[in-house]
Amino acid sequence: MFPFLFFEPTMLILIPGLILAMYAQFKVKSTFARYLRVKAASGYTGAQVAKKLLEEARIHDVTIEQTGGHLSDHYDPRKKVLRLSQEVYNGSSLASLGVAAHETGHAMQHHNGYLPLNIRANLVPVAQIGSTAAFPIFFIGLIFQTGWLLTAGIYLFTAVVLFQIVTLPVEFNASSRALAGLERGGYISAGEAGGAKKVLNAAALTYVAAVLMSLLQLVRLLVLSGMFGNRDD
Repeated sequence: MFPFLFFEPTMLILIPGLILAMYAQFKVKSTFARYLRVKAASGYTGAQVAKKLLEEARIHDVTIEQTGGHLSDHYDPRKKVLRLSQEVYNGSSLASLGVAAHETGHAMQHHNGYLPLNIRANLVPVAQIGSTAAFPIFFIGLIFQTGWLLTAGIYLFTAVVLFQIVTLPVEFNASSRALAGLERGGYISAGEAGGAKKVLNAAALTYVAAVLMSLLQLVRLLVLSGMFGNRDD
């Protein structure tokens, strides 16, 4: 009765995004696993590198904690806590140091008031609402042919798209800070920088895939709403 709840032609719009997302997930997992086995000559662990990079940046109010999970590393700006997974916290591989330095880069951004990070933080509330409410509101509007609900759903999802787009410079900048800090401090050698860079580039690809997927989803909603021509009811 409602084919869009199962399959309808506009879902084909999402195929390029799905392909890139699957490839990005494969790439980040395989690259991380590969360089997790390559030890850095310096012998530093991820936690040690994070601590030293924070000290070099004169950041003294960020704590470093070990957290559970795989690839669960993140910086919490609300509590000023850098959380590193066990394999990154205790590991001395190129993957461990690259990830630890990247997350430390986010702490540096927060400390320095990096503009894209501030913009992303301001978008978080509406993006969270959009990620949960946009599709239900839109498809209720589609079922009952209620124009204002369709528009509301599109606007809410647009906030999600904007959040994903602003995330790109935040992630790329954190990786740049990470590589510069690792080489400057001698935590990795010039010959090892390529491996750390591959780990960070693979992680960045997941964010690129997220942007593409959200953009294609937005196009799909616009097509279904009839904004890109007449839609068959």
